[in-house]
Amino acid sequence: MSSSATTGRAPERVSSETTVTKPRILFRQINRASPHENWSSRTTQHPFFAWAGMRPLLAQHTEAEHRALEKHARGRKSLVEIGVAEGASAVALRTAMNPAGTLYLVDPFHLSRVPLLNFMRRAAKGAVSRKSNAGIVWLEAFSHDAASGWDQPIDFLLIDGDHREESVEQDWNDWTPYVTRDGVVAFHDARLFPGGWTSEEYGPVRFVNRMFRGNALPGWAIREELDSLVIVGRRA
Repeated sequence: MSSSATTGRAPERVSSETTVTKPRILFRQINRASPHENWSSRTTQHPFFAWAGMRPLLAQHTEAEHRALEKHARGRKSLVEIGVAEGASAVALRTAMNPAGTLYLVDPFHLSRVPLLNFMRRAAKGAVSRKSNAGIVWLEAFSHDAASGWDQPIDFLLIDGDHREESVEQDWNDWTPYVTRDGVVAFHDARLFPGGWTSEEYGPVRFVNRMFRGNALPGWAIREELDSLVIVGRRA
């Protein structure tokens, strides 16, 4: 979730460089009591430890999902991610996208009044901006607010913000009018799978089932799905 103008902060653009350095990432595990068994204590899960380099980024997605995000983001020039957290999925997008493109990262980061003490925000910015070869724009606000002033085409959209069904639908309604004919939309935590963490009550699961299964939304179809990730695109 995020936006830009309503916070009073101008979007921050990170300068481009020629190489990409990937931070360490600990992917979410399937069939485990804890999603990140090696870092299961409450203390080490605090984002401070990621920002300080004392642990890897804790991804909210699996390694297979990470690779799928990279595949569908490859060569894209205008990407939007709603819901950034520590930035692991943004790293996948930044790594695969067209070096001349722009990655827009939308997250309010709790609209922190003291950014220096918001280690989730600092960990994400450190990870995503590390020797990046892509343009990065941070929109620190709620996604509905960010969309209100949007006027750019989007060829890759990741919806992973507020997981209430009505919020997922709001993000879809706000942002998909800008998705290009050959663009794709990815939903995370949007399907049931063996050993997974999602349930039928998850907002993204309910929205995807309602819109893209059975009586599918006209003009759209599921392109790929694995683990909790569902990728949809416009029909040819």
